[in-house]
This record gives sequence, C-alpha cells and structure tokens, in this order.
Amino acid sequence: MRRTSLEKVVLLQKNPANIRNLCILAHVDHGKTTLADCLVASNGIISSRLAGKLRYLDSREDEQIRGITMKSSAISLHYGHGDQEYLLNLIDSPGHVDFSSEVSTAVRLCDGAIVVVDAVEGVCPQTQAVLRQAWLENIRPVLVINKIDRLIVELKLSSQEAYAHLKKILEQVNAVTGSLFTSKVLEERAEKEEEKEEKDGEPSIGGQVYDWSAGLEEVDDSHLYFSPDQGNVVFASAIDGWGFSIQQFASIYSPRMGIKTAVLLKTLWGDFYLNTKAKKIMKGAQVKGKKTLFVQLVLDNIWSLYDAVVTRRDKEKVEKVVTSLGVKVMARDLRHSDPKVLLSAICSQWLPVSQAVLSMVCEKLPSPLDITAERVEKLMKVGARQFDSLPKDTQELKTAFLQCSSEEDAPLIVFVSKMFAVETKALPQHRQRPLTQEEICERRELARQRHADRMAADQTAAQSQSESPSQDGQPAALCTAKMESLTLRESRPEEEEPTETFVAFARVYSGKVKKGQKVFVLGPKYDPARGLSTLPEGCRAADVVPEVPHLSCCSTENLYLLMGRELEELEDVPAGNILGIGGLEDCVLKSATLSSAPACPPFTPLNFEATPIVRVAIEPTHPSDMPKLVRGMRLLNQADPCAEVLIQETGEHVLVTAGEVHLQRCLDDLRDRFAKVEISVSKPIIPFRETVIRPPKLDMVNEELGRQHKVAIIHQVKDEASQGRSSDTLHVDAGGLVTITTPNRLATVCVRAVPLPEEVTRLLESSAEVIRTLEQVNMSLREGKNLDISLGTVEAIGGLKAQLESLLLGRKWRNAVERIWAFGPRRCGPNILLNGDEAYRRPSVWQCLGRGDAAGEAAGQTAALRDFDNSITSGFQLAALSGPMCEEPLMGVCFSVERWDMQSAAPPQHQDSLEEDSPSREASDSRVEGSSATGSREEGAEGGRSQAGRRQEAGPADCYGPVSGQLIAAMKEACRHAFQAQPQRLMAAMYTCDIMATAEVLGRVYGVLGKREGRVLHEEMKEGTDMFIIQAVLPVAESFGFADEIRKRTSGLASPQLVFSHWEVIGSDPNWVPTTEEEYLHFGEKADSANQALKYMNAVRRRKGLYVEEKIVEHGEKQRTLSKNK
Repeated sequence: MRRTSLEKVVLLQKNPANIRNLCILAHVDHGKTTLADCLVASNGIISSRLAGKLRYLDSREDEQIRGITMKSSAISLHYGHGDQEYLLNLIDSPGHVDFSSEVSTAVRLCDGAIVVVDAVEGVCPQTQAVLRQAWLENIRPVLVINKIDRLIVELKLSSQEAYAHLKKILEQVNAVTGSLFTSKVLEERAEKEEEKEEKDGEPSIGGQVYDWSAGLEEVDDSHLYFSPDQGNVVFASAIDGWGFSIQQFASIYSPRMGIKTAVLLKTLWGDFYLNTKAKKIMKGAQVKGKKTLFVQLVLDNIWSLYDAVVTRRDKEKVEKVVTSLGVKVMARDLRHSDPKVLLSAICSQWLPVSQAVLSMVCEKLPSPLDITAERVEKLMKVGARQFDSLPKDTQELKTAFLQCSSEEDAPLIVFVSKMFAVETKALPQHRQRPLTQEEICERRELARQRHADRMAADQTAAQSQSESPSQDGQPAALCTAKMESLTLRESRPEEEEPTETFVAFARVYSGKVKKGQKVFVLGPKYDPARGLSTLPEGCRAADVVPEVPHLSCCSTENLYLLMGRELEELEDVPAGNILGIGGLEDCVLKSATLSSAPACPPFTPLNFEATPIVRVAIEPTHPSDMPKLVRGMRLLNQADPCAEVLIQETGEHVLVTAGEVHLQRCLDDLRDRFAKVEISVSKPIIPFRETVIRPPKLDMVNEELGRQHKVAIIHQVKDEASQGRSSDTLHVDAGGLVTITTPNRLATVCVRAVPLPEEVTRLLESSAEVIRTLEQVNMSLREGKNLDISLGTVEAIGGLKAQLESLLLGRKWRNAVERIWAFGPRRCGPNILLNGDEAYRRPSVWQCLGRGDAAGEAAGQTAALRDFDNSITSGFQLAALSGPMCEEPLMGVCFSVERWDMQSAAPPQHQDSLEEDSPSREASDSRVEGSSATGSREEGAEGGRSQAGRRQEAGPADCYGPVSGQLIAAMKEACRHAFQAQPQRLMAAMYTCDIMATAEVLGRVYGVLGKREGRVLHEEMKEGTDMFIIQAVLPVAESFGFADEIRKRTSGLASPQLVFSHWEVIGSDPNWVPTTEEEYLHFGEKADSANQALKYMNAVRRRKGLYVEEKIVEHGEKQRTLSKNK
C-alpha cells in the first residue's frame, strides 16, 4: 500500500465520526510493538518484510538494545473499511512495570484499547494492571490473542488442545473484567443506600443481612466481556504476519457451505459441531467427542499449513496450499532457507493481521463523538467536589465535550498528558527539504561566484604582501580576518542553542486549536469558581488577564502530527485528534489542561500504578559542571512523567525513579541528552521507616519471656542505657513515660510512645491528601480567615474521622480521635500526637466538621495559646521526621502528651500561655519558684521588668523567643526518649514480585529469593503449560541486581516483575543482646551472628555520617607484625 499523504490525513481529521484514538496495552514481551509494526506496514511506512524486526515505534537506542518499549509513541494511520475511510491515531505503550506511568499518559488520550495477551503465558500481572487502567479511564478494550504460533511450534499442542487452551485464556481475561465490573456495581449500590438513608433518616430494613449479589442481576454486562462471536477478539501471530477474526472465516465458508453468515458467526465459537450426514450445525460437540466448528474449519487449516511449511517442509503440499488459497508467492521466498519467510509470505496474503485488527477497531471501538457522559463528568471533577456542585458555566462545557465540535464558537479544550523531548534538528521546520531544479542552478552559480571572488582576493593579498609586508611577516588583512574568526569562535559557545525541544503530547476534546493561538493553561489546583469570580465576563486568553492562582496564558507556537519517529507540521487541528504542541515548555511541567474558557476545570490527575521508590544521589564528576547538571535534572523532571527530582536537606541532588530499568534510562538520558556531563551516581538510597511495637512475648530462641533465668555475666545494655538517660532534666520511668524539663526550668513535658494499630497506619498513609487539606483548613481558621470548604472535602474529612473511630477501639484509645493534636511528619504523615493532658483543653483538629459559634471561641483560645502550642507541635514534627535509630522518618507511632506545665519569668499579666485555674499547675509552679527561681528573681527584678516591657511591645514575636526554642528542643528529645523506651524496630519497603518460570528452573528461583531475604506467598502452575507463577515479597534493599541474577541463574527462563507494595516491620531488634541463659547458649556471649536489622541500620547511619558502633580490629595482639613477616 502506498504511503498516505499529509493532505489526506488533514482531510480525515475533520470527520470525528471516522476517527479512532486507540492504544496497545499488554504485559512486557507479549508482542505489542510487533503488532504495531504490522499495522504501520499496512500504510506503506515500513516494508512488510521488516515488520516485527524493525520495531519502528521503538525509536530510542536503549529500547532497541533491551528489546522493550520504554515510552509511549503515537502514529496516525489511514484505513479503508468498506466504503468508509478511517483515521486511526495509534499509541504504542510500554509493558514493563517500571514504565506504567507512560501507559497512564496514553490511556487518558484514547477512547479504546487493543489488549494483547500471549497465547502461552496468558493473563500476567501487568495484563491485569492495564485492564484496570482502561477500566478506570472508561475506555473500551478489544482483545488480540497473540503468538498462537508458539502453541504449534513450542508447546506442540494439537488443534483440539489449542482450542481448550485459548478458551481458558478468554475466561481468565473475562474474570478480570468481571471483578472490576462487580466492584463498580457494589460501590454504586452502597452510594445509593447511603443517599436513601440520608433522605429517610433511618437505616434500611434488613440492614443486618446484606445481600451482596443484589444489583448485579439488573445490570447488563454482556457488552463488557470478550467473545469471538461478538467480534471483539482477534487470534494472531504478529511475527508471522497473520491474524483473523471469526467474521473472516464466516464470510469465507458461508458461500461454500450454503449456511447464512449470521448462523456461522454464532456457531463458529462454542460447543458446536458439523453433522456431515444431516449437513446441519448441532450443539454438544464435547459430549459426543466431536471436533468443534472452530477446530474443524479454522485451526485445522492453520495447523496443516504450519505442518507443511515449517515442520515437514513438504514442497508439493506447499504448492497445493498456495494454489488452493489463491496467493502469489515469489520464487525467492520458495527457495529461502528459513521456512518462516515462506510462511510469512503465504499468511500475510491469506490472513493479513492488519486487516483483521483494523477492521475490528473500526467496528468495535468508539469514535470521539461517542464519549460517554459518565467519562466526561469523571474527567471534569475538581478535587473531591461532585460534578453537580461545579459552577453553571463549567457544567455547560459538558455539552461541548459530548458534541466534539470544531466550530469557531466551540470552546477549545485540550489535555496535555505528558511532555516529551525531541532533538531540535528533527523538528519539521529544521528538516532539510529536497531542492528544486531552479534552486540547484542558483546555488551552482553562487558557488562559482564565491570561488572567483576568493581567487581574486588571494591574488590581491599576495601582491600586497610582496609590496609591503607587516611587522610579523603577515598581511594586515589576513591578521584582521584571523582576529575576527577567533572572536566568533570564542563567542559561539555562549550562544549555544538547546539541542532538545519539548513537545506536548495532547488531545483536542472540543474546538479547533490553531497555530499561534493564545490559550489559558489550567494548573491541577485551579478552581473554576474562583477564576470566574476574578476574571471579567467574556475574558479571553489574548486579553490582559488579572492574576488568578494556578492560571496562566501561553500561545501554541507549533502544531505537529505525530508519525512515530517523525513529526509533520500542521496549521490547525480539529476536535477528536491526538497531536503534538510546541512552545509549552515554560508553562507546562508534566501535564496540564489548555482551554479558551476560564470556566473549564482542570482534568483529574492521571492514575499512576507504579510508585517512585528507588533513590540515588547525583553529582557531576567535575564540580564546575554543576549548573549544567541542575539544568539537565530540571529537563529530565519535565520529560519523564514518573521521575522526581529533589534537593535534600543535605544539599544532595536526588533522583527518584520507579525501578532499576527506569533508573538506568533516566541516568542515560541525563548523561547523553539533557546535562551532557559526566556524573557520579551514589549507591541507591534505600528508604526505611522507624517504629515501635508491643513488647514481644517470645525471645530470640522462641522461649516465652519471663520464665527464663537472667544470666548475670551478660551485659544488660538496655538497663544501663535507661539508667544513663536519667538526669536532672530528664527522667524515664519503668512504664516508658518520659519527663523532660527545659534548661531554663520554665516548662516540663511528659510524653509516652505507643504503637498504632497496623490498620490505622495504613489508613493514615493512604489519606495523606485528606490530612493535608484538613491541616490547611485548620490553619486558615486559626488565622481567622473564613474558608469556603467544598462539600466533598467535608465528606472526605468526616469519612476519615469515622474510620479512625472504628479502628481505634479499646480502653487505652478511649476518646483518642477527639484528642488528636497533630499528624506528622510534615503535618500529614502516619504518626499521631495525642493530647493526654486533662488540664489543657485545646480545640479539636476536626473543628471544620462542626463549625458554628463554638468555632469562634475555639479560634480565640487557639490564638491565645498559639505560640507554645506550636512549639509542642514543631517538636513532634521534628521527632517524627528523623527517628533515633538512623534518622529515618517514623511510622505508626502515637505520642501522648500526658502532662505539660508552663510558667513564665514575666509578671502575671503577661502569662498568656498559663492556665491559672489549674491547681496542679499552681503547685508545680510554686515548687519550681521556691527551689530555683527565687535567687534569680531577686537579682534581676529590674531586668525582668524591662523584659516584660519589651514583651508587651513585641507581642506575637514571643513565639521566636528562647522559651519557645527550648520547648521545641525539649519536646523533640522527649519524643525520642519515649520512642527508645519501647521495643524499637526498623520497617523496610517491600516489593511484590511476580515470577514466571518453567519447572526445571524453579529451584534456582527459590534459591535467589532465599538469598535475598525474599518470602514466597503463593505458587501455582498454569494449566496446559509447564509454567509456574510465583508470587513473593522482596525487600527493596535486596532488589538491586535481582532481575539480572535471576535471569543468569535460570538462563533467561524466568523474568521477575517488581512493584512497590507496602512497608513491613523487620522482625529482629537492631539493638538486641542475649539476656537469658537460652539465648546465651544459642548465640554466644558476643552474639555476632548476622542481624539483618542491624546491618540495614548501620548502612544508613554510615551513609548519613552518623556514629556506627562496630569493632574494626578484634584481638589486635594476634595480628602478624612486621618483624614476623621478615
């Protein structure tokens, strides 16, 4: 087929009914890029012989070397189906879990997806992940079961066995879709129940017995599932160039057999067989032991073709097949030594995969006009707000989405899902175009003229040199020319143009985007209600716009048609198309919404499956290159949707990535493309968390504690440490209550540390955004600002409070939720500060849920106590941010302030933070005054009065005084000592590891997992294959080099997929020493056996430059000396 011209594509872009925006999704190595090659070859962009070998959409060098896709690439294809012509905007996405963020960026821009599944491996972890992503974005999938040739060549299955195997794969895919559908229906039903209860004011009858199945029967889910008779499944072998749907075979056999096509469509897949005597299609093939129609009419033909061409290489049979199929095969293909070449030549004409897949896409996937109202509302939700609560102008934009109009008066709405870097010389405006005959003649004349001028100049220079030589023997004109060239050469490096240009990967949802058009750029936190109230009515981006938070203006400098490795320049792009936009790098960081209407809300953020967890510190090899590195890291941050770049408190430049392969790609990009400097990379910075647990009931040899005899000769390290901690300002009692007094004796704080239940920790970790919003609301209330909180935000905060109340049960957690003082670290972490001081009643953190008259009083009380209240909170935040074990953040710890006594050195009228009605407080104050403060008060009465005068003038500046600073330090130390008074543990980040391996290498896989502290959770054999699926958990700290090692040990027969899962407490105590007779006998006096937690803790302390307690030399007198060596 000839390559489609740009003019034709531009013409097709104007008809949204015949546009299909689709992406290819699959697990790694299931054949996405090979399938994409076959589709690209159908448009004449590449040769059909190179399809599957070229991997056209893998344009990066490292993608070609590794053989995996690392980025999403788009290409526009033209396809004629019947009497209609279609434009297909195809996006190839990665399958590796490290690059799942690229899948999210592709899925957001599409209306449909081709899900590719390997016929041998079946549904894999990433297949489930991509199906879930497609479901969350409300896009319709179709299925391609690829690599069917492996069933014939590798597994050597018969056609009947292959049919059973394919049936199982379909069931597996449909099971994933079914579970997603069920969860959605149940969620909707629960929401309806809640609404009903709110209206009636009473719980529904029969609430004690909950019918989980209710609601599923009424909903029609038949259109969701994949079934060949519905036309949404294609069976293919992309590498051999063939693929088919049942419709193709139905149309082939219908005239031959005299059976209607509609009947064949219903019976070709399923338990039907052909009764040759009665010449009827009948049901019950399995019971009667007959071949099903699918096996008899479809698979048997393919199996016999492979048998003739690949297995037996029977030339006579091949010639018969070629004649009967009516295909033309070239003589060189028949003579070729590789039978796959001949097979591909026959199949690509008989059952071309591109025709089967593209026909299915055109028939089954929706056009941009078919976008559902549900999907539009989901895209337009702002934060936790419901669609109904948005401004009227914003809700009216929903019709613009649904109409997908390109009229002049239609509002422009564009979503940018990512920014990608392109070499500046690869842009169409910088590309060299072929010269015309006239231009060639002109250039020839110019070259001749220049040559003649140069010859004349040289002759003149030679004459002048012979007549009047300059001082140093060089002509003056030549000296001047050399000086000019030197100056130019020196100035060139400063004017060095950037070699990389950023292009936005975007889709137009409404309106028509034009080259040079001015548009609004809406940040993710932009609020349309606020924007509409600030901006004048009818305001456009081209006007002078007043400042609105998270709203800026920019112009679309260039528009590009994405054609895989190439870009084509366009003047305008109508609605429903995918495009590239140049000139947005200064306005858009990673993703954004562009619109001509300020009423447009920002689209909901992308759903990223992978969490960035692998950190490395980066510095340039030559310190003078630091500015280049900083600029390069900024560009990398913009170019990669998942990578994070940050500067730590230590000043290190840190890169955070999703995994090892992702890290390697980012470092290569930084070296070769963005920074272009030599860099030094640290070993991966492994994150840990510190926590406390309940006192264990068993010791290290699994004996019950309390029954053994303590051994006197063993050092009681913990007892000594607790005795050493007691001093005149610090006291730790046996129950773990820490009492600390500030150095100026003006404040005393008593703190106790308690472990939080595991469910509460998980809830706090997942609700970080809600807690951050709650903190912002409380801060506004404390400052006296009237903040308008959306209903959705209040519901989210109320839901969090209700969940905490349901989880924090028991005597010690009584009324704990109301007594929450703060969350930490960074005011939104998984640790809690509780107010256990009955004498101090502070306003609740949940005050925004029940605001009224009480809120004003609470705000006044907070203002009076704010200075020192903030000091306690700040001390807790500092303690939660870096624990005592290795300065890592705390997790799952609750600090309860049991007592907080304050007294002021100022006269009583300035004791703004003292509660005078507390008798215990007065008694403690008088004790302190009698013992230590009397002498100082007599000596410095005048100084005290002058200080009081200064305080009266300063007012709020008191929060920066010495009392506040000492209280922060005291609170931090109190929290640290309270933490150390409890059994301490490290928490390690854990990966879930999915491994597919054959039976013969299963033992080696287990060996590698055991060596790296992995733990197998589940293992099952895939039916019909010799493949095992192993699910395990593996510490992130042990995961570096894991994939390479497992591939080496198993000769490439096992490949792992690592995804960050959770934090897990490491069982061993890093400070453990033997204290019982049994432990002493088992571990020895030194207990120098490997302690995993201690190893991790010391590694982190060593990296941070903290003191590490370890013996470098033991038994020094036994070492060989110099005299002995002689």
